[in-house]
Amino acid sequence: MRGGVFIRHNLYDWLCSLPSLLDGWNEFKSGKGGKIDVQHFSLNLENELFALHDDLVQERYCHGSYAGFYLHDPKLRHIHKASVRDRIVHHVVMRAIEDKFEPGFIHDSYSSRINKGTHRAVERFRKFAWKLSRNDTKTVWILKCDICRFFDSVNHAILTRLIRRRVKCPKTLQLLDTIIDSFSVSSGKGIPLGNVTSQLFSNIYLNELDQFIKRRLRIKY
Repeated sequence: MRGGVFIRHNLYDWLCSLPSLLDGWNEFKSGKGGKIDVQHFSLNLENELFALHDDLVQERYCHGSYAGFYLHDPKLRHIHKASVRDRIVHHVVMRAIEDKFEPGFIHDSYSSRINKGTHRAVERFRKFAWKLSRNDTKTVWILKCDICRFFDSVNHAILTRLIRRRVKCPKTLQLLDTIIDSFSVSSGKGIPLGNVTSQLFSNIYLNELDQFIKRRLRIKY
């Protein structure tokens, strides 16, 4: 778990606890102090966190709507931003379940993972290319591919089934279902670019492809 170790006698109780929500807030607000919605939330922070705690404990938490905007990074992307309280829940959920899935990902999966990222991926790629090319004396072929509109195409039923392989707490699963079902671009499909949970969800979803390539097809590099 990011930020410490805890004993999961009851995952949902830990997730709902005020210390967890405060940790989620501190993680979320980093670098966002200039945002108006974050400033408004912080002005009434104690009441906001207690209200969120009560909603989660009483199992009456409802995910709010999203604000959409476009971003170039460099290609045009449609970002959907949740409310501050919802994004705090997203961060707490990530802290609660991330380490249940991390050990199951292949080593050479680098997106949105701690101590991974683009620079590590490029470094690893260069080592592979150098080895396979026999010190740059042999031509090496590389398959580069992309999934068209990946985030829009994620099937909610498949994603929830994959999550249930490793998360067994019923209340936590209900909360995860609420987050997943809070957004769609078509019936039962789509996760938002903008949720921190979508980063983990996408790795869970695409891990099936990674495992197929590594284990079934036995592609070493």
